[in-house]
Amino acid sequence: MSPDAFRRLALGFSGAAESSHQRHPDFRVGGKVFATLGYPDKNWGMVRLTPEQQSDFLYDAPEVYSPAAGAWGKQGCTCVRLRAATRVTLLPALEAAWSNVTLALAKARPRRRVRIARRHPSR
Repeated sequence: MSPDAFRRLALGFSGAAESSHQRHPDFRVGGKVFATLGYPDKNWGMVRLTPEQQSDFLYDAPEVYSPAAGAWGKQGCTCVRLRAATRVTLLPALEAAWSNVTLALAKARPRRRVRIARRHPSR
């Protein structure tokens, strides 16, 4: 898979936008990163998974996925070997990463309190 193909898939999700962080492209929804390109180098991408999801993807396609280094990898950030990735192997991981971020954003939104006007019984 080429970096441009990765980019097209990532930008295909609702609300996805390309930005840049530490001199490499990233893909965000609601301002939060769900995937990047060029990490750790131009041959790789990254998807932000949960540790459980990461384990599943590593099991299913070890030639495509590997944990990111250090604490990021332990938290689920997963590197994608672009040369080995295909649409079939990458799209579910991108979808999981996008979904993780959108669900977290939905939970973090403060709920608006609705006041109900009550009439005083004597009126």
